[in-house]
Order: sequence, then C-alpha cells, then structure tokens
Amino acid sequence: MSLDELCAYSAQIGLKGVDLLEPQDFEVPKKYGLICTMGYVNAGTIPDALNVVANHDKIEAGLRANVPLAAKAGVPNVITFSGNRHGMSDEEGAKNVILGLNRVKKIAEDNNVVLCLELLNSKVNHKDYMADHTAWGVAVMKEVNSPHVKLLYDIYHMQIMEGDLIATIQANIEWLGHFHTGGVPGRHELNDQQEVQWDGVMRGIAATGFKGYVAHEFVPTGDPRASLLQAVDLCDV
Repeated sequence: MSLDELCAYSAQIGLKGVDLLEPQDFEVPKKYGLICTMGYVNAGTIPDALNVVANHDKIEAGLRANVPLAAKAGVPNVITFSGNRHGMSDEEGAKNVILGLNRVKKIAEDNNVVLCLELLNSKVNHKDYMADHTAWGVAVMKEVNSPHVKLLYDIYHMQIMEGDLIATIQANIEWLGHFHTGGVPGRHELNDQQEVQWDGVMRGIAATGFKGYVAHEFVPTGDPRASLLQAVDLCDV
C-alpha cells in the first residue's frame, strides 16, 4: 500500500495514527484525520547510535533539525536507539547513552515531544543490540529522569528476550512512552498461531492508565488490510 492508502484504511477502521514516518511525510496522515504517532528524526540507527560517544554530535544535529518539524506537525513521539555492543560492556554503554540523552533531552522538552529509545531483541532480529532488556533501559531512564525521554517497549521483541510482559509493563509504566506489536514467532499477524495473548496484554496496559499509543508493526503473510483489521479488533479492549 502507498502511505495514502494506508492512512485512508487506518482511518476507516478506527485507528488514530500511523507510526514511523520520515519528516517529509509527517503531515500526510492529517489529510485523513490521523497523526504520525512516532517519527524518525535522524537520531541514529539500530546498530550505530547513542552508546558510542562519537555519534552524539550527529544525533544532536538530527534532533535539532527534525524535532521542531515533529512538534509543528503534531508528532508526539520520535525514535532513537542504543546501538550495538561491538564488544562494549553494558555498563559502559549505559553511561554513554545516559550522557547522550542528557545532552539532548532539552530539545525534546522544549518542543513537547517524547524521545523514545527502542528496546529490541538481540536473539533473533538484531544480534548484538545493547538495549535488549527492560531493566537496562529503565536504569538508563531513571538516570536521565525526563518526562520527555522514555522507552519504546516493543512487545514482540521483549517477549522473545524476557517474557513476563504484563508484570514488566505495569511495574515500569512511568518509563514507557510507546508500544509496538508483532506476532511471536515470526513478527507476523496477531492471531491464534502465536504465543502472546494480545487482549490480555492490552488490558494490562490499559489498567495502568497509559494515555499513549500502541502501534502495529508486523509483516502480514496474507491480505494486509485483513491482517491489520484483525490486529485492531483483537487489541481493542
């Protein structure tokens, strides 16, 4: 589907926005009564990001250029990453990520945008990625301690790494700014062929009073419209 087709269909089935757009596309969902719920802002890549101090200048430049564009377009969240370990200890990486986030958090604060660091699995999809456990991410968030810097809790990735989804989400909700879904295993449809009970997880999130967004991020194996509608129906609690 084109972005316009995706936005039109998303509006039709009751979604509120479209995730992970580049700055040039931030305004497109507005044509359909939606928003971009999370934007890319050139704040590093999955393998190469905040845990290397040499990347901080470039990440700051990306945020300074693009976060104001996100704010202008009403994009509430933007994404960043830890980067891969490349032989670095988790302790050293955490210190570097804290340093980088403390350096740039005022950009997010001044623009009323939330900068989200994504938790990903290092077991199947993103070998060597550093922010691969909730506890590591929460420890970083506590040191940065800004309401405008939070974790993107990707339910698919965290089920692979640690499970215990509802209890972990509820214990750490103040540090979580956004959620992604995806069927486990395979990152396909949310259905009865995989291991996460999605309505239960959604009730667990809703019980915390979370006011942000849950975005569907999976690769359909069949008709994408039918797959998306199925996920929406399953997660609407």
